This record gives sequence, structure tokens and C-alpha cells, in this order.
Amino acid sequence: MTPFSPPHPPGLIPDLNPCQHFHKRKPAMSNTFYIPNVYENWKWSRRINPHYLEVKAETAAWIRSFGAFSPKVQAAYDLCDFCLLASLTYPNHDKARLRTACNLMSVFLLCDEYSDVADEDEVQGMVNITEDVLRNPHTPRPKGEWIGGEITRQFWEMGIKTASPQSQKRFIETFGSYMQAVVQHGADRTNKHIPTIEEYFEIRRYDVGTKPSFAVLELEMDLPDEAVNHPAIQELSVLATDMIILDNDTASYNVEQARGDDNYNIITIVMNQNKTDIQGAMNWVYEHHKELEEKFMDIYENKIPKFGEPVDEQLVQYVDGIGNWVRANDQWDFETERYFGKKGLEIQRTRWVTLLPKKYSNKIGPQYPDCSKLLSHADVGSHTTMANI
Repeated sequence: MTPFSPPHPPGLIPDLNPCQHFHKRKPAMSNTFYIPNVYENWKWSRRINPHYLEVKAETAAWIRSFGAFSPKVQAAYDLCDFCLLASLTYPNHDKARLRTACNLMSVFLLCDEYSDVADEDEVQGMVNITEDVLRNPHTPRPKGEWIGGEITRQFWEMGIKTASPQSQKRFIETFGSYMQAVVQHGADRTNKHIPTIEEYFEIRRYDVGTKPSFAVLELEMDLPDEAVNHPAIQELSVLATDMIILDNDTASYNVEQARGDDNYNIITIVMNQNKTDIQGAMNWVYEHHKELEEKFMDIYENKIPKFGEPVDEQLVQYVDGIGNWVRANDQWDFETERYFGKKGLEIQRTRWVTLLPKKYSNKIGPQYPDCSKLLSHADVGSHTTMANI
């Protein structure tokens, strides 16, 4: 594979040696970086569930009813539009099952954001509560408990009404693994530990939430364990998960570095391990991503196992769902306002981003980016504008 090298921003003085491979690229100070486009030839294109707007309104009303967040934080969540993510990742679900997916996104967000400001013991307490909730979804939670317990209980009580027994079993198993990984994430954050690339993927494959999310793909399916747990299918799941991790981290890096919370991000980890700069890390992500894509498509096209009908048809739907999840997640990264404010689609087109200024915060909830600090296409050609950012 030819080493990736980003184009120069139009109108800017080019780097004296722009074609350096990431292994040779020395750390350099720059207030811009380029996010490579890894999906030019991806098989799955953007699709969205037709029930998106209706279910979004229902889920928004439901999560607001708990009063879990201040009005300011709730408004930031609304701008993130996690129901859009669900509607992109589950385009074929009926209304009831899309509601399950949208509610799950709220549960993920709740666990993620609360754990980000909790210590290890507090996060373990959250894990214990959610494990009990999934075993006892019809029992209301006690007053005074972490609000996430009752939110998760209601999510699961509604969700099991339209979920096959097999998908319920797999969801409970995988959600438990997800929550345990969140504890490790919290410990690493508390200790300011920057893991190696290998260590990071080992933990992140669980706490990124793809395993329970893939279980939601099979809500109306009846896939046996031998199908879902087949080595080829499991490898597809891992490859897709790794691509999603890379996409999430490249999109979120800017806001995370701005608030001093980027130790647990592949860009920082690659910079630290490979002694490179931001662009060098972005280039590494591109090359690794392409390797993952090749392996994924080889399995998808040549190695999907056969079990006989109706399992074979459902298994094809399942692996197509995984492939679509990868595309949908990347698309959401730019359509949501969580990472790039209102400039997401423009940045998706130009791929150039300006580093946000450091502004440390330990507030619960996503930190809404100041759009005025992000690189716009019109700004790229102006030395004056760039110098003032």
C-alpha cells in the first residue's frame, strides 16, 4: 500500500516535506489537520430509517421525563441527535424496534458521560445496577439510586417486547461486557494512563458498545449461537468494531484535546507510541483502516458460513447490518453537531479541521464545540483568517 499523505489546504504554504510517511514524520506544530476519507469505495451507502423523526420525538420526550440533566446539558445532548445515529445504523427496523435502538443510544450516552466524571468505585456501582436491571426489568428501581438504573430498566422493559429470545440473551451478555470495560476505561482515565495501541484496542472493543449494538441488529431474527459465534462472523464483528473505533476517535479528537481528555484516543496513543504529530497519527489511522477494510471484504465475499435456511438469509442480513453500521457511524460523526458543531458536513467535504483552543472541563455531558473556531472551507484560503484562529 502506498503511504498516505494528505493534500495541502488551498492557499496555505505547504510543508517542506509533505510526503513523509508517518514512521518518519517528526512531531510538528500545526493548528490544522486533515481527516483522510476512508470510505470512497465502501459497499454500503447512507440509508436512514423512515420512522426517524417520529421515534426521535418519542425518545426525546422519554429521556427528558427523567430530568437527568440540566437544561444546558440536555440541549447539548439534543444537538448530538443520537436517534439519528440509531436511524442510520438500523434503517430496516420497524418503528417499535427503532424505538429500542434510539432508547439504547440514550442509555449508552448516559453511561458514557456519567462514567467520564466518576471514580472507579462509582463506575463499578453503575455496573452492578445495570446488571441487576437487565435481570429484573419489571421491578422499578429504588428512590435515591443513580438515575441510569431506572432509565436502563425502562429501556429494557420496552425493548424485550419486540426482541427474539436469542437477541435478548446476546444483548444481556454483551451489555455486561460493555459495562465492565467502562470500569477499566475509568481506571485508565483516573490514572492518566496512555495505553499502547494493542492495549487500547483490547479494552475499546468492549467499551465502544458495538457488541450490544450488533445484538440489536438481530431483534427480529432467530440466529443460533453457532452462527453468530462462528469464527468468520466474530472476525467480521471485530474488524467492524476496530474501524468504528478509528472513526470515532478521529472525529472526537479535536473536542477531546481541547478539554484535556484525549489520553484515551487512538490519535494521542499513536502520537505517543510512534513519536509523531497529529497528522502522522491520522495517516497511520488511514493505512490501518484500509487494512481492516480489505480483511472485512474478503470475509464478507468469500467466507460467510452456511447453515441452511432460514438461518442463511438471516445471517446475510446480520452481516450486511454490520457493514452498514460502519458506514452509518462515520456518516453520523459529520451529521451530528457533537464533534464539529454546524460545520460537520463542510468538514466531511473538505476534510480539514482547525484545532480548538484548550478549555479544560469536567462537566457531565458533551462539550458543544464553538463553530467559530473550526476551519471552514472559505477560511482555508486566507492566511489572515488562519493566523487569527
